[in-house]
Amino acid sequence: MPLKDDIPSRRFPIVTVAIIFLNTLVWIYEVSLGPYMDHLIYAFGATPSELFHYTLPGQLFILTSAMFLHGGWMHFLGNMLYLWVFGDNVEDRLGRFRFLLFYLLTGYIATLAHVWSDPASPVPLIGASGAIAGVLGGYFVLFPRARVLTLLPIFIFISFVHIPAVVFLGIWFILQIFNQAMNLQGAQTVAFLAHIAGFAAGALLIRVFQKYRY
Repeated sequence: MPLKDDIPSRRFPIVTVAIIFLNTLVWIYEVSLGPYMDHLIYAFGATPSELFHYTLPGQLFILTSAMFLHGGWMHFLGNMLYLWVFGDNVEDRLGRFRFLLFYLLTGYIATLAHVWSDPASPVPLIGASGAIAGVLGGYFVLFPRARVLTLLPIFIFISFVHIPAVVFLGIWFILQIFNQAMNLQGAQTVAFLAHIAGFAAGALLIRVFQKYRY
């Protein structure tokens, strides 16, 4: 579990904080719905079997709305923690507007990769994980030498260690590939392919966004 990195931001990460704030508002609303939460998820999640029945503006809306929905407390809190730890530095390097575009684009790519892998699925994909994976991919390229303070449980003991970002994120990415391979034979409850695609998109696109910053 990452707690913080050692790269200070030069500016307040307003976009990162705004995304976290919006996700929090939506999650509070989801929780308030109780047993009716599923209705919201099916209405605004990205369901592969239905996505391409919409017009292009409708597809973009669903792809975006799905990124702000979550299926449980661990899903929500884990995503927001990763975004808080790694998002501020990527935003600082790209600038606010370009970071927002980068976040959304990598999220779209992640979701579309999942849709491509199982286009007939009636199960909606939700969560910010794909977009956050894009942020992690960008961070991996920009700040490989950063050190991440990590909570590391070892059996019944808890340790706090500083791990190089290239190692922390490299292990994270390998775990996504491993989990995707293990889940190919059964029903998937976590869209690991979306994580993989988001991370790869972030790592490949980060220099493009950084190069054309103005």
